Amino acid sequence: MNPPSYQQQTRDLIDGLKAVCAHHGLGNDGNEYKIIVQTFLYKLLCDKFAWEMKRLEPKLANADDWIKAWQALPVSERDMLELQLGPDVPRLTAEQLIPSLFNRLHEPGFAKRYDDTLVAIAAANHEIFAVRTEDGEKVPLFDRLSEYVTGSADKRDAFCRAIFNKLVAFSFERLFEQKYDFYAALFEYLIKDYNKDNGGKYAEYYTPHAVATIMAEILVPQDRRGAVRDVTCYDPASGSGTLLMALAHAIGEDKCSIWAQDVSQKSSSLLRLNLVLNKLVHSIPNVVQGNTILHPVHRDKDAPSRLRRFDYIVSNPPFKMDFAEFRDDLDTDANAPRFFAGIPRVPNKAKDKMAIYLLFIQHILFSLKDSGKAAVVVPTGFITAASGIERAIRQKLVEEKWIAGVVSMPSNIFATTGTNVSILFIDKGAHDKVVLIDASNLGTKVKEGKNQKTLLSAEEEQRIIKTFNAREAVEDFSVVVSYDEIAARNCSLSAGQYFDVKIEYSDLTPEQFAEMLGAYRSNLVQMFQQSRELEAKIIEAVGVLRHE
Repeated sequence: MNPPSYQQQTRDLIDGLKAVCAHHGLGNDGNEYKIIVQTFLYKLLCDKFAWEMKRLEPKLANADDWIKAWQALPVSERDMLELQLGPDVPRLTAEQLIPSLFNRLHEPGFAKRYDDTLVAIAAANHEIFAVRTEDGEKVPLFDRLSEYVTGSADKRDAFCRAIFNKLVAFSFERLFEQKYDFYAALFEYLIKDYNKDNGGKYAEYYTPHAVATIMAEILVPQDRRGAVRDVTCYDPASGSGTLLMALAHAIGEDKCSIWAQDVSQKSSSLLRLNLVLNKLVHSIPNVVQGNTILHPVHRDKDAPSRLRRFDYIVSNPPFKMDFAEFRDDLDTDANAPRFFAGIPRVPNKAKDKMAIYLLFIQHILFSLKDSGKAAVVVPTGFITAASGIERAIRQKLVEEKWIAGVVSMPSNIFATTGTNVSILFIDKGAHDKVVLIDASNLGTKVKEGKNQKTLLSAEEEQRIIKTFNAREAVEDFSVVVSYDEIAARNCSLSAGQYFDVKIEYSDLTPEQFAEMLGAYRSNLVQMFQQSRELEAKIIEAVGVLRHE
């Protein structure tokens, strides 16, 4: 089954759940997001468990009712099956699965039964699924969803029944063999409705698949994948983990560990399940919900006073956010090495425009091992800013020879923001040239709701990746420049500033040149005459105006 079909099923399910919420008075309610996401996660857990059980025991897959066939097995066989389940598989009972609950749909007290099921699943899988907060608390997987519906028990029962009618329409089981970011379609489709007015204080933007692919395949080229193993991969603003999933797939899930922190509880919950569904359950203890800039949690195990350093870092940090309330707490001697280029000041107006991404870039540089590599999404204005913190960061990258290259992406590559972006590639290893790519003319413009979005084809993605990895200069597309050349141009990282200026010559005889010049002069005389006539008419019209 190809991804577009899966994506359509995902969207249909989300739309159906939204309709249920709206019908029960929860449309655009603050709890609607939790209801939809947690219901979706419950379905994925059930389908994941079913797929794993059928994979271990093929006769279950051939049964008309696999749950009944499973329960009919001798106790010893059932126990053996459960012992064979990997650590990335949720532990569920027959009664907790969607078909079993659906069979009891019309019994009284269904809402309570559904809530009790979710709570029991969360408790049984607490060690695997619970995300840690920066102060050490653990966030359970599920809430009692029916309690968000106000009114009688009958009304809550009706709400939960309506939800279940959406869950039995199809199964995700056959998709679990694929390495696929299960939350990509969900997060992108949901985020546009829950980020009205640019997302409010903590705006979240789904990172497009093309950006994730380009970052992963440049950081870990195809010809080096066998040599990369036992590495740490970090994102200090991880969101749902799209970039981390792409990087882990490129390296190999068994050859890396994922480390992440994000201020958003909902994003951390999505990342948690992404790790489970993508065979990265060993990394769940490394997922933390909290403020990375103010309280970075990941520490060096041998020296807890120091921040941990990582082999690979990928990030699409928030570009603008009001952090005035903790800005002064960052301005300390202890933070001086981390924020070497400075901390953005609080503007008199529009505090929500504060460039918090500049703090994330500095944090990433500080958190990267001496031989580490990173890829960071930045607003394209960063690569040419003539002064300020932006210029100071670029100067550091050039002086230390850490910048490997930049890819300037097409406009509207993000569906939810029109900000032009570039991908900054950092490599602390030895290299003496920088590749700059201008991909702004690639892609196809499509309309998505009220927004315009640019889609890159697979061929265009590979053109960018191959050009970068080959460090190849292509006319009007890419250049390879030295650090001295960059320093001479105020550390600009824009490819366009290094393209050769083309001068086209035309062979004209003196007579042809004189004739062309005469034609230009004649046209100018004619236009000037028309201008004078028009001026006269305007003056005449103004002269006859009167007040009545």
